[in-house]
Amino acid sequence: MSTQHLKGDIFGGLTAAIVALPLALAFGVSSGMGAIAGLYGAIALGIFASVFGGTKTQISGPTGPMAVVSATVIASQIAYFGSLEEALPSILATFALAGVLQIVMGIGRVGEYIKYMPYPVVSGFMSGIGFIIIILQIFPFFGLTSPKTIVDTLLAVGDIPSQINYQALLLSAGTVATIYLFPKVTKAVPSTLVALIVFTLISVLLNFDVPIIGDIPTGLPDFHFDALIPTNWHDPMLIFVEAITLAALGAIDSLLTSVVADNMTKTQHNSNRELIGQGIGNFFAGLVGGLPGAGATMRTVVNIKSGGRTQISGTLHGIFLLIVLLGAGAYAGVIPLAVLAGILMTVGIGIIDYKGIKDMRFIPKSDAFIMLSVLLLTVLVDLLQAVAVGMVMASLWFMKEMSRNAEESSMGVMHNNLSDEQELVDELKGKIYIQHFNGPIFFGFTSGFKNIIRTMPEVEKVVFRMHNVPHIDQSGMYAMEDAIMMLEQKGIEVYICCINKQPKHMLKNIKIIPNLIPTKNIYKDFESLEKALSI
Repeated sequence: MSTQHLKGDIFGGLTAAIVALPLALAFGVSSGMGAIAGLYGAIALGIFASVFGGTKTQISGPTGPMAVVSATVIASQIAYFGSLEEALPSILATFALAGVLQIVMGIGRVGEYIKYMPYPVVSGFMSGIGFIIIILQIFPFFGLTSPKTIVDTLLAVGDIPSQINYQALLLSAGTVATIYLFPKVTKAVPSTLVALIVFTLISVLLNFDVPIIGDIPTGLPDFHFDALIPTNWHDPMLIFVEAITLAALGAIDSLLTSVVADNMTKTQHNSNRELIGQGIGNFFAGLVGGLPGAGATMRTVVNIKSGGRTQISGTLHGIFLLIVLLGAGAYAGVIPLAVLAGILMTVGIGIIDYKGIKDMRFIPKSDAFIMLSVLLLTVLVDLLQAVAVGMVMASLWFMKEMSRNAEESSMGVMHNNLSDEQELVDELKGKIYIQHFNGPIFFGFTSGFKNIIRTMPEVEKVVFRMHNVPHIDQSGMYAMEDAIMMLEQKGIEVYICCINKQPKHMLKNIKIIPNLIPTKNIYKDFESLEKALSI
């Protein structure tokens, strides 16, 4: 490895660690497990996800979306057990299992399919996460204790004016202003770190009466092997469902960041290896009592801009945070929660997809409806249900459009034959009908297929010209089978030409060829068919 890369990796890792520190502490506090959990997670992910991951410049750690889901998991487990201490093994089991599931996803090459997530679903989900972070920080922003749920928080907003802690408001507002304005002075030092240090010092020196982080453990974390014992889990099925949510979200979050890193460095990440690396990182994060996380876009961008080019930068970022843990835990305990609320407010604001929201007037109404539905469900109901509903809606709409387009394309050839067909059609005038299929014959097209057969003119021969059919599924095969049987009952002979490999193989598998359509009626090209049918 070149010296140039090593220098860049050291500086990139150090800069990324400086940016990651206040975020890790803030995410830890917002999750309900304490600032130390955020730091443990950042260290474990920073080291293991970098070493084993598939994106050279990726910086991993707790992120806004993962912190929100983690907080939901923690709250549900505490509600069952009654205290964080009692619920901890079950909580950490969920985090560790999420890592295991990501490893399985990587081995199963699921990473290659994340790219098919529809943009309206991703946009609505990410904007929903942004709004959740902002809403949950409203009360801490004013120095108050926040209600546990989004709905309760929104309903209680009217109580804030009579209870405002103005010292806390000064700190949080100053933090937000510094984060946005300090980069106009210089970008050499991360504005988040400047805000954290400056307003913590103001609080300490002026002896402000505001809530603070409190005691933070120092030294290396303990390993929670009891989290791996199933008897410590209160509801294995719930743990599994929550782990799936974390694993899926972490995969999407990480691979989106990998794409950003690729665009900046002109490289190509290995998505499946990245999932394995993230899984290992999250497994160890759970094992040491840390928050799960994912590839962090802002920290990754900072790393790249600071010179990071290999996995060493991400690993060093984790090691630098470990050094902070060993020596600075006592100092971090005096950080005001209002400062962390200000930091998280800016994180939430940054996550919202303003471009998607701004363009809602110009995109298809179906996409806008899906985006808004996912956003509202994410904020008000449940993150996993929001994504599931969004995917179902997007899939159903896609099938509807595919079916309509395929039906329109197929119906359009009833009076418009291709140039090489016209001679045969003229020769067998009124006796032959040639049906084109444009696109896959799949379950969304079966109703359209049946309509085509019903409206087909009375002829003696029907030709299915299938050169534009790359794929046929089970529903499509059965629809073809019903159509051919219907035509043969009318005494119409069916021919197929130009059929591709996959559809032909499928039709042979269920004996449509040769039981319904004899092999002699299958032609590899239209010229061969024309010669056979010419009078």
